[in-house]
Amino acid sequence: MKVSIDMKSGKIAETSTKDIIAGIDLGTTHSLIAYIDNQGQPQTVKTGDGKQSLTPSIIHFDERGQLIVGEVAKQYLISQPERTIFSVKRLMGKSYNDISEFRSSLGYEIIDNDNDSLVKINVDNQFYSPIELSAEILKSLKIDAEKALGTNITKAVITVPAYFNDAQRQATRDAGKLAGLDVLRIVNEPTAASLAYGIGIDRNQSMNIAVYDLGGGTFDISILHIEDGIFEVLSTHGDTFLGGDDFDRAIVQYWTRILNLNDIKLQNDAALGQSLRIAAEQAKKAVCSHNVYEGKVYDYLLKLDESTFNELAFSLVDKTIDSCKKAVQDAKLAITDINKVILVGGSTRIPLVKERLSKFFEQTPDDSMNPDEVVALGAAIQADILAGNRKDILLLDVTPLSLGIETVGGLMDSIITRNAKVPHRAARQYTTSIDGQKNLRISVFQGERDLVAHNRKLGEFTLRNIPPMPAGIPKIEVQFLLDADGILTVKAKELRSGTETSVEIKSAYSISEEEMAKMLLDSIRNAASDVNQRALLEAINEANNLVLSADKFVVQNASILSKEEVESIVSLNGSLKNAIKNQNKNDIESAMQALNVYTTPLAHKALDQNIQHALKSTTIS
Repeated sequence: MKVSIDMKSGKIAETSTKDIIAGIDLGTTHSLIAYIDNQGQPQTVKTGDGKQSLTPSIIHFDERGQLIVGEVAKQYLISQPERTIFSVKRLMGKSYNDISEFRSSLGYEIIDNDNDSLVKINVDNQFYSPIELSAEILKSLKIDAEKALGTNITKAVITVPAYFNDAQRQATRDAGKLAGLDVLRIVNEPTAASLAYGIGIDRNQSMNIAVYDLGGGTFDISILHIEDGIFEVLSTHGDTFLGGDDFDRAIVQYWTRILNLNDIKLQNDAALGQSLRIAAEQAKKAVCSHNVYEGKVYDYLLKLDESTFNELAFSLVDKTIDSCKKAVQDAKLAITDINKVILVGGSTRIPLVKERLSKFFEQTPDDSMNPDEVVALGAAIQADILAGNRKDILLLDVTPLSLGIETVGGLMDSIITRNAKVPHRAARQYTTSIDGQKNLRISVFQGERDLVAHNRKLGEFTLRNIPPMPAGIPKIEVQFLLDADGILTVKAKELRSGTETSVEIKSAYSISEEEMAKMLLDSIRNAASDVNQRALLEAINEANNLVLSADKFVVQNASILSKEEVESIVSLNGSLKNAIKNQNKNDIESAMQALNVYTTPLAHKALDQNIQHALKSTTIS
C-alpha cells in the first residue's frame, strides 16, 4: 500500500498499488486512453493540456527528425504535409496495392518498391512502417496517462474495428508491444461500445443489439446477442476503407470538379491538397449543424450546403446500409428482432446517417453517449474484466473473415468460416496427391473467395518427413486454433506416423521478431533521451507561445508602457528566443520565468489602466 495525504483535509488516505490496465482506442482520426477509477467507473484520460481526451492521430517529423504527436503535430498538416503523417490506421496491415486509390489523398510519400509488402512511409529518406508510427501514438497516450494518474502503465486492452483482418490485428498488437505495452487483449470496437453503454450488466437482460460504428477511417456493423451477462457476436460486416475521411474526400472531389482543379496540380501542390481536405472537414461539420459553409483556400472560394453534401454522402451512407442488411441476414434475425441500435464514431453525427439508420432499423438509434469516447470507455471495462474485477460478464467475439488453406488447383478450403465464434478450434483431414510425397506445403489464406488468388495470404509452412506412401493414403490433419485476440495458430499432423509441426501465423504484413527485437532494444536504449526530447519539445512549444504573447503585449500597450519597460520586455523576449534557438531546456525555462516575472505586474497595470479608461469613456444619460 501507498500512503497519501490530502493537503486540503490533512487526512491520510490509502491507495491501492494494483496495476492499472488501460483501455485504448487507437483511432484513424483521434486516439484516446481510459481507465477504471477508484469508484469503479470508466474515465478517459485528459491529454497533456488537461482540457480534452482526444489526441489527434497525427505524427510530425521536424527538421531534426524528432517526432511530435497529437495537437501540435496537426498544426503542420498544411505547412509541411510531406512530414506530417495522418490516417495511419488505414495503412495498418496493408500492402501498396491495397491503398492504390487512397494514397493520392495523402500529402506524404508512400514507397512503392514492393507492391506486395507492408507499406512504408518515406520522410527524409527514412522509412517507417505503420506499426512504428502507431506505436508512437500509443507511446504518447501512455505518457499522458502516466502523468495524469501518477503511475506506470504497462498493460492495456486495445480496440480494433470488428472487420479488421488477421494482418491488421497482428499489426495493432505489434504496435502496442513496440510502445512498451503488454497487450492483454485485442477487442472488437462494437463489443467495447456495448460494454460502455452498460448493456449486459443486468444478467436478467436478453436482447439483440446492433452496433453501428462509423469512424474517421473505418466502418463496421455488428449484431450482438446479450443474455445472462454473455456477449455473443452473431455477425459482423463492414469496410476498413470507409469513414469520415471518405466524406471529406467526396467534398474535395466536388470542389476540384467545380473549380476545374486537376489531379496533377493537386499532386504537385501538397499544401493545397491538405488545405482543401481540412476545409472539407470544416464544411462537413458546418452542414451537419444545418449551416451553409463558405470558406476560402488560396484564391479559391469554397461553398457547401446541406443538400449538396447529402447528395455527395448518399452513396457512402448507402454502402453502410448494405452492410447492415448483410449483418442482419448473417445473424439470421429479422429487423424487428433488433432491440436497440447504438452509435459509435464521430461520423455518426451526420444527420443523413441517423435518418437512414432510423428508417432501416425502424427505430431511433441511441446516441446518448459521446460517440468519440464510448469505445475507449468500453475497453477500460474490458480491461477491468481481465483484471478479475467483473466476473459476471463474458465476451464471445467472432472472426470477421473465413480462414482456410490452399488446396489443389489454387482453391480456398475454409476451415474456420466467417462469423465463427472466437476463441475457436477446427480441423480437417487431407491427403497427398503424389506417390511417395515426403513434404507438404501448407499455405494459409483469409477471405471469402473460392480461389486463393483473390484472398489474402497470411503465411505458409511445410510439414516434412512424411513416410513415403502412395497418393491418397496419408491422413494429414490440419488444425486451426484462433485465440481470443484473433491470432491464428496452425498445426499439421500425419496421423499414421505421428509426424507433426505447428506455426503461429504471423501475417506477411506483420513485423518480424528480429525487427521487433531490434526496435524494442533501440527503444530501451533511447528511453531516457526520448523522455528528455519530449520534455524539450514541450518547453519549446510553451516558449514560442510566450514569445508571441510578449510581442503582442508590447504592441497593444505601447501607449502605457515606458521606453525602459518596452526595452526590458524586448530584451527578455530576445533572450527567450535565443534559448529556443539553442535548444536548451533549462535555459528556456529560466528565460520564460524571467519574462513572466517581469511582465506579470505590467500586465496588471495595463489591465487597471484600460479599465479606468473605459470607465472614464462611459457616459450616462
